Amino acid sequence: MTTKHWAWPVIAGTAAITLVGCGTSEAPKTESASNSTLTVTDARGKKVKLDGPVKRVVGTEWNVVESLVTLGVDPVGVADVKGYNAYDTAAPLTGDVKDIGTRGEPSVDTVAALKPDLIVATNDLSDAAIRQLSKVAPLIVVRAADAGRQIEQMTDNVNLIAEATGTQDKAKSQLAAFRQKLADGKKELAAAGLGGEKVAFADGWKEGSQVSVRPYVKGSLITDVNTALGLVSPWTMKGDKGYGLAATDVEGLTRIGDSRFVYIANDDDGGDPFADGLKDNAVWKSLPFVKKGDVHRLPDGIWMFGGTASMTQYTDALVDALTK
Repeated sequence: MTTKHWAWPVIAGTAAITLVGCGTSEAPKTESASNSTLTVTDARGKKVKLDGPVKRVVGTEWNVVESLVTLGVDPVGVADVKGYNAYDTAAPLTGDVKDIGTRGEPSVDTVAALKPDLIVATNDLSDAAIRQLSKVAPLIVVRAADAGRQIEQMTDNVNLIAEATGTQDKAKSQLAAFRQKLADGKKELAAAGLGGEKVAFADGWKEGSQVSVRPYVKGSLITDVNTALGLVSPWTMKGDKGYGLAATDVEGLTRIGDSRFVYIANDDDGGDPFADGLKDNAVWKSLPFVKKGDVHRLPDGIWMFGGTASMTQYTDALVDALTK
């Protein structure tokens, strides 16, 4: 694969973790006083005691970093800062943020030197990494993705992080704004005669002369958002249980018929696998949506596995692309 692996969510067990150095969310509670202790229950069912709402937070995955920023908490440490800046533009990092290494291989020494009040990780991080980081500071784990309930899982994650940081009011307003964005987007698409329209979302990469396609099928966060917008996914294949992702090639695109095709690429990481990688491909040029001009590349920097900010950004971009 020629594209950089930082474009993919870090899935537990897919790579060996080399650590450097030593080491189901509940409904949010009423905001605690800054000098009081606080106990939160994370996605493992583990109760984690904190010295009140935390201020110095490290995030090991981009979705939790996005939630922190959206909630008004500037993280002191983030995995792969360069990658985050390229792939998640909905919630920009501000201030002095330390790069703690890659999302799959955080440096425990770097994290320890930051003296965080809390580390927020996902269950995609290896058990070994979680154990080592837990020796440095209190650590909570959120479930990265759940193909059975993606929007609900995203909501749970935001609420858990808000509980730990004392930002429940901000979370409530952000989640309400996101739900309103979906409702407004659905009305706008319906008004344009696009209610029930078939929309296939995918991304991909080019390796040599071969373009691989990654469909976001039923159970993916993107498709759940599309469904909430009143759109229909034409993908019939099954995805993985976490992210709702599948795999195919250009031949597989023939199975989605007369749909609209939407994708996100990134010029910082491999460019455009469809418009560039398939421009001379006979199968691609024969597809109904290609012939009709119903192929839409959304702007770079929309993180397909993000939180409310990214999904709001995605909704705006999608509605704009389909209605213009």
